[in-house]
Amino acid sequence: MKFTLRQLEIFLAAAHHESISLAAQELSMSQSAASEALKTLESQFDIQLFDRPGKTLRLNELGRILRSQAEAMVEQARELELSFRQHSEIGHLKVGATLSIGNYLAVNILAQFTREHPNAKVSLEVANTTAIAHQVRNYLLDIGLIEGAWNEPELDVIHWRRDELVVFCSAEHPLAEHGDLTDQDLVSVPWILRETGSGTRQTFERAMHGILPKLNIALELQHTEAIKRAVEANLGIGCLSKITLVEAFKRGNLVPLNVPHRHFNRDLSFILHKKKYRSAGLNNWLALCQRPEFH
Repeated sequence: MKFTLRQLEIFLAAAHHESISLAAQELSMSQSAASEALKTLESQFDIQLFDRPGKTLRLNELGRILRSQAEAMVEQARELELSFRQHSEIGHLKVGATLSIGNYLAVNILAQFTREHPNAKVSLEVANTTAIAHQVRNYLLDIGLIEGAWNEPELDVIHWRRDELVVFCSAEHPLAEHGDLTDQDLVSVPWILRETGSGTRQTFERAMHGILPKLNIALELQHTEAIKRAVEANLGIGCLSKITLVEAFKRGNLVPLNVPHRHFNRDLSFILHKKKYRSAGLNNWLALCQRPEFH
């Protein structure tokens, strides 16, 4: 074999950081040693993996093609090393979740996962759907838990569970005792919504097909709690996942509104890179999510 796993680690770190100095720092080695190892890897096969404008690195087309294979090989090597050392088979699992899932579902799953695998290291990144998909696509996350639909050729989208959005208002709002809402009701009030790029916003816009341009979108906020507080302050009505509103509905400070002629159902899904090596930790996480208490 003409290359080493260390060379592959340096290649992947350089691809991630687009900097040989940051790659060397991540791998606890000198910049000169990292640079020499990368140059040796390229010269051994008479290839170029990066474009080098000035002092920067930019992964070229060949580098992008080989990156996924290198990532899979390094991941498998790490799994094998763990087995040789008889350490936990889980290793480090990097999970991403959209805001509704991350704040209301994923934390409980993570807690159960760490109870069952106390030696595992799990990190949780919470962001909107677009950001999570970007990180999974670029191998920065092992798996993403997202809301709504997503279609991208590099990613596998696996159905997880059903969810629905709920339109809601303050208990003091005029619509609180209104009964079933009509389209005229929907266009007559200000709305407080999640930002564009979120799965919640995507589902909302699909549900409001035909009247979307007529809606008065007063505020766009990135966090569900901020939206709930704004609605409670009577700044408008909102639409969020049912799982984020359970406690507020129990307290009575927010109330659900009936919109029977609009459809707010959606899927929650897993996204994984099609070429990502599925480690034991990743498979254990998927299995846990499919248990009845989380499904």
